Amino acid sequence: MKLILLGAPGAGKGTVAKLLTAIDGSVQISTGDILRGAVQAGTDLGKEAEGYMKRGDLVPDSLIMGIMEKRLQEDDCAKGFLLDGFPRTIPQAEALKELLAKLDITLDKAVNIDVPKDIILDRLCTRRTCENSDCQAIYNVKSNPPKQEGICDKCGSKVIQREDETEQAISHRLATYNEKTAPLIGFYEKEGLLLSVEATSSDAVIEAVKKLSL
Repeated sequence: MKLILLGAPGAGKGTVAKLLTAIDGSVQISTGDILRGAVQAGTDLGKEAEGYMKRGDLVPDSLIMGIMEKRLQEDDCAKGFLLDGFPRTIPQAEALKELLAKLDITLDKAVNIDVPKDIILDRLCTRRTCENSDCQAIYNVKSNPPKQEGICDKCGSKVIQREDETEQAISHRLATYNEKTAPLIGFYEKEGLLLSVEATSSDAVIEAVKKLSL
């Protein structure tokens, strides 16, 4: 299964990706996780990307495409992959199409998770993340808080509100998404690869993907 997951920040792409990879052994590729890891490790890529990410802006394509080419050739992608949060713009989608052709990889579907804006805002403003880049466990202060406030259940590291998940940053991210990323829905529809699912639960998205019989 080789899928792209589309949807606004907070639509549940990461959760859906984790559930799908558990079903068929494919690997989740999140450019966000790769970049955040690079920032924490203080690599050249991380330093370059950090300024963009703090502002809620998109990281330049040249940085992202280099990451993707390297990542898609790693052994664990042979069983399939889910691109979570990439591509984000039409130029990235076109560059990815060229890259996949170059690597002789065929994409199965682009799955769009359609969630109302008010639900997304509530989800993200109450979301907290483990600051340990090897863990990155996600919590929600309303629906899924850590057992001990501010401490990760899994690894004991500090649980934080990410700088890009304050209400101001989220509103900026949603505006950026609507301007630059939402047009991807039309792009993949024209390519004959779009599956759009209106759902607020991850289970509904999983069921729709299972029906593809990929």
